[in-house]
Amino acid sequence: MLTKDQASIYVHEVTKTYGPTSVVDKVSFTVCPGRVTGFLGPNGAGKSTTLRILLGLDRPTSGTALIEGKPYVEHAQPLRTVGAMIDGASAIPERRAIDHLRWLAQSNRIAKQRIPEVLDMVGLTQAARMRVRAYSLGMKQRLGLAAALLGEPRILVLDEPVNGLDPEGIRSIRRLLRDYARQGNTVLLSSHLMDETAKIADDLVIINKGRIIASGSLAEVTSGYDSLEEAFFGLTGIKGGESW
Repeated sequence: MLTKDQASIYVHEVTKTYGPTSVVDKVSFTVCPGRVTGFLGPNGAGKSTTLRILLGLDRPTSGTALIEGKPYVEHAQPLRTVGAMIDGASAIPERRAIDHLRWLAQSNRIAKQRIPEVLDMVGLTQAARMRVRAYSLGMKQRLGLAAALLGEPRILVLDEPVNGLDPEGIRSIRRLLRDYARQGNTVLLSSHLMDETAKIADDLVIINKGRIIASGSLAEVTSGYDSLEEAFFGLTGIKGGESW
């Protein structure tokens, strides 16, 4: 495990309890720059809670979650450091997509010239003036990714970024994220798509019942298994037909 000074994302002994129930329990992992890290786990495993704590949306009961050595809330220009997508576009339905990005750019002192760049990156140039309420789920996902990319951040934290996309859309986002990481940036993505995660991730973190049960490179985590899906079910103990 990297030190907090070496890692882009450093999560150490993070615990979140609600009354007697621990949603995450002493969760620790690091995420390296220049790599795509997949964050996997069944429903209710603690993925979303961990990401919310990392982004300052929830407070941990104990433990530390740092981005480039300090909590998210202590970054002076967080959108330039971390691009996050947890709830899709999170845009006002009656607002046009381009106006949503303009508002984000203006409020974060980002040059307006960046807006057409990110729209092109996610394939929304032709739909930029549509109202968000008319967007499909996949288009909303693209808009959320455009917003995350707006500040040219060194780190991306994405929850189900290809949810609702067609196969070609999934391939284009895969290429975008891999290229982004190859430029020396950091990508942490939560997903339930095993096949897609195996195609994009360099490293994996698997969480189950609030605890990290495996972490390492894709090759290390899947060693002894024929596929990532087989490794996931083998490590979590989830059987076919169960909800995950």
